[in-house]
Amino acid sequence: MGFLRPYSSQILSILRIIVGLLLLQYGLAKIFGVFGIPYFVGVKTFSLIWFAGLIELIGGSLLLVGLFTRFAAFILSGQMAFAYFIGHSPKDFFPILNDGGYAILFCFACLYLASAGGGAWSLDRSLRKVD
Repeated sequence: MGFLRPYSSQILSILRIIVGLLLLQYGLAKIFGVFGIPYFVGVKTFSLIWFAGLIELIGGSLLLVGLFTRFAAFILSGQMAFAYFIGHSPKDFFPILNDGGYAILFCFACLYLASAGGGAWSLDRSLRKVD
Protein backbone atom coordinates (compact mmCIF):
# COMPACT_ATOMS: atom_id res chain seq x y z
CA MET A 1 0.00 0.00 0.00
CA GLY A 2 2.98 2.26 -0.52
CA PHE A 3 1.05 4.26 -3.10
CA LEU A 4 -0.83 5.96 -0.23
CA ARG A 5 2.36 7.09 1.55
CA PRO A 6 2.61 10.42 -0.32
CA TYR A 7 -0.92 11.27 0.86
CA SER A 8 -0.51 10.28 4.52
CA SER A 9 -0.70 13.86 5.80
CA GLN A 10 -3.86 14.57 3.81
CA ILE A 11 -5.44 11.29 4.96
CA LEU A 12 -4.55 12.23 8.55
CA SER A 13 -6.41 15.49 7.99
CA ILE A 14 -9.45 13.60 6.68
CA LEU A 15 -9.42 11.39 9.79
CA ARG A 16 -9.22 14.51 11.99
CA ILE A 17 -12.09 16.20 10.15
CA ILE A 18 -14.35 13.14 10.35
CA VAL A 19 -13.63 12.55 14.05
CA GLY A 20 -14.25 16.26 14.69
CA LEU A 21 -17.58 16.19 12.84
CA LEU A 22 -18.72 13.07 14.67
CA LEU A 23 -17.82 14.45 18.10
CA LEU A 24 -19.34 17.81 17.22
CA GLN A 25 -22.71 16.18 16.54
CA TYR A 26 -22.68 14.58 20.00
CA GLY A 27 -21.89 17.96 21.55
CA LEU A 28 -24.72 19.63 19.61
CA ALA A 29 -27.15 16.91 20.70
CA LYS A 30 -26.20 17.18 24.38
CA ILE A 31 -25.96 20.98 24.65
CA PHE A 32 -28.69 22.14 22.25
CA GLY A 33 -30.91 19.05 21.89
CA VAL A 34 -30.25 18.93 18.14
CA PHE A 35 -31.34 15.75 16.33
CA GLY A 36 -34.06 15.00 18.91
CA ILE A 37 -32.32 12.03 20.52
CA PRO A 38 -34.48 11.25 23.57
CA TYR A 39 -31.51 10.52 25.88
CA PHE A 40 -29.94 13.91 25.09
CA VAL A 41 -33.06 16.10 25.00
CA GLY A 42 -33.38 18.14 28.17
CA VAL A 43 -29.88 17.49 29.51
CA LYS A 44 -29.57 19.54 32.68
CA THR A 45 -27.08 22.39 32.54
CA PHE A 46 -23.90 21.66 34.49
CA SER A 47 -24.66 17.91 34.70
CA LEU A 48 -21.94 15.40 33.86
CA ILE A 49 -23.49 14.75 30.43
CA TRP A 50 -23.71 18.50 29.81
CA PHE A 51 -20.00 18.96 30.55
CA ALA A 52 -19.19 15.99 28.29
CA GLY A 53 -21.24 17.67 25.55
CA LEU A 54 -19.42 20.95 26.08
CA ILE A 55 -16.05 19.21 25.73
CA GLU A 56 -17.30 17.43 22.59
CA LEU A 57 -18.71 20.67 21.16
CA ILE A 58 -15.55 22.69 21.69
CA GLY A 59 -13.08 19.85 21.09
CA GLY A 60 -14.94 18.60 18.03
CA SER A 61 -14.94 22.12 16.57
CA LEU A 62 -11.21 22.48 17.20
CA LEU A 63 -10.52 19.11 15.57
CA LEU A 64 -12.73 20.00 12.63
CA VAL A 65 -10.62 23.03 11.75
CA GLY A 66 -7.35 21.61 13.05
CA LEU A 67 -6.64 24.25 15.68
CA PHE A 68 -4.82 23.19 18.87
CA THR A 69 -5.26 19.68 17.50
CA ARG A 70 -2.90 17.83 19.80
CA PHE A 71 -4.27 19.46 22.98
CA ALA A 72 -7.93 19.09 21.96
CA ALA A 73 -7.44 15.46 20.91
CA PHE A 74 -5.66 14.63 24.16
CA ILE A 75 -8.51 16.10 26.24
CA LEU A 76 -11.10 14.31 24.10
CA SER A 77 -9.22 11.02 24.38
CA GLY A 78 -9.31 11.27 28.16
CA GLN A 79 -12.97 12.27 28.14
CA MET A 80 -13.85 9.26 25.98
CA ALA A 81 -11.95 6.91 28.33
CA PHE A 82 -13.80 8.46 31.26
CA ALA A 83 -17.12 8.12 29.39
CA TYR A 84 -16.46 4.45 28.72
CA PHE A 85 -15.56 3.53 32.28
CA ILE A 86 -18.26 5.68 33.91
CA GLY A 87 -21.11 5.28 31.46
CA HIS A 88 -20.62 2.03 29.58
CA SER A 89 -18.50 -0.54 31.42
CA PRO A 90 -20.83 -0.76 34.46
CA LYS A 91 -23.55 -2.12 32.13
CA ASP A 92 -21.50 -5.10 30.92
CA PHE A 93 -17.89 -6.17 30.39
CA PHE A 94 -18.07 -6.43 26.59
CA PRO A 95 -18.28 -3.20 24.55
CA ILE A 96 -20.69 -4.76 22.07
CA LEU A 97 -23.12 -5.37 24.95
CA ASN A 98 -22.63 -2.05 26.78
CA ASP A 99 -22.77 0.24 23.70
CA GLY A 100 -19.26 1.45 24.46
CA GLY A 101 -17.61 0.67 21.13
CA TYR A 102 -17.84 4.25 19.88
CA ALA A 103 -16.32 5.61 23.09
CA ILE A 104 -13.36 3.23 22.76
CA LEU A 105 -12.91 4.06 19.09
CA PHE A 106 -13.07 7.81 19.74
CA CYS A 107 -10.64 7.42 22.64
CA PHE A 108 -7.96 5.77 20.53
CA ALA A 109 -8.59 7.86 17.39
CA CYS A 110 -8.13 10.99 19.48
CA LEU A 111 -5.06 9.53 21.18
CA TYR A 112 -3.57 8.95 17.73
CA LEU A 113 -4.43 12.52 16.67
CA ALA A 114 -2.82 13.82 19.86
CA SER A 115 0.41 12.13 18.85
CA ALA A 116 0.25 12.67 15.06
CA GLY A 117 -1.09 16.23 14.88
CA GLY A 118 -3.58 17.76 12.49
CA GLY A 119 -2.09 16.91 9.13
CA ALA A 120 -1.61 18.97 6.00
CA TRP A 121 -5.04 20.60 5.99
CA SER A 122 -5.09 22.13 9.48
CA LEU A 123 -5.03 25.61 10.90
CA ASP A 124 -2.19 24.46 13.13
CA ARG A 125 -0.03 23.88 10.07
CA SER A 126 -1.19 27.06 8.32
CA LEU A 127 -0.60 29.31 11.31
CA ARG A 128 2.60 27.80 12.64
CA LYS A 129 4.06 26.16 9.57
CA VAL A 130 4.51 22.99 11.67
CA ASP A 131 2.41 19.85 12.30
